[in-house]
Amino acid sequence: MAILNSNLQAKFRNLKEEISSCGKVVVAFSGGLDSGLVLYAAIEALGPDNVLAVTGDSESLSSDDKEYAANFIKTIDMDGRHSFIRTDELADRGYTSNPSDRCYFCKRELYGKLRALALERGFNHVLDGCNVSDIGDHRPGQRAAAEFSVKSPLLDAELSKDEIREIAKSEGLEIWDKPQAACLSSRIPYGQPITVEKLTMIDQAEMYLRELGFRQFRVRHHDQVARIELENDDFPHLLDSGLRERITARLREIGFLWVTLDLKPFKTGSMN
Repeated sequence: MAILNSNLQAKFRNLKEEISSCGKVVVAFSGGLDSGLVLYAAIEALGPDNVLAVTGDSESLSSDDKEYAANFIKTIDMDGRHSFIRTDELADRGYTSNPSDRCYFCKRELYGKLRALALERGFNHVLDGCNVSDIGDHRPGQRAAAEFSVKSPLLDAELSKDEIREIAKSEGLEIWDKPQAACLSSRIPYGQPITVEKLTMIDQAEMYLRELGFRQFRVRHHDQVARIELENDDFPHLLDSGLRERITARLREIGFLWVTLDLKPFKTGSMN
């Protein structure tokens, strides 16, 4: 288990102190690293009886992330303190028309339901996983967080993505090396309508690539074209002729007519 330097130890203490002043909390747990550390820190600071983890569930949540969220809960003894809540962002034209602030409509739907749940169950605050590395990126969902008074303890503790990963590793959390994730709608270019059919195609394609051993990648949906983004180190693996043919065949079964490889390596938010 890695040992934190004094600066990160102090930041981790600050994180738990920020949370300890919140009373009873609902954590918006996406199944990812950032909200996973918030959840863990909340349990440490407040005790499990004062923490409720909730994951928004809709067609835009990948099957892998849904399974990962459920499995992570078991590793931190939160069984019975985690639930999936149905979100209906796909019923909102503001979301499905896929404008550049699409995430605002998604987070407005999620945080609105989480805020109502917190009030109903006697919880004081809703916490999210926003952190220092998110500042400056295109994050319209932060506007929705402000509207519903959602707290961002990682941001208050001045923690970056790399620091969050290091703390999670030092605490023995299996989530520490989870690849960066985003909702499936982020694979569809802005301005192109979001549909359940497209999200299902993306989900099935990415599940297949993950089964083949790829970890950090995206399958971008361009109508009849699937554009695969990979990290540099994975290029030789994909270019194996036999594997390339299998991927092409499977993605055509899913509904894509053409399958392409982006020559630029994977980068989070590349379609922003």
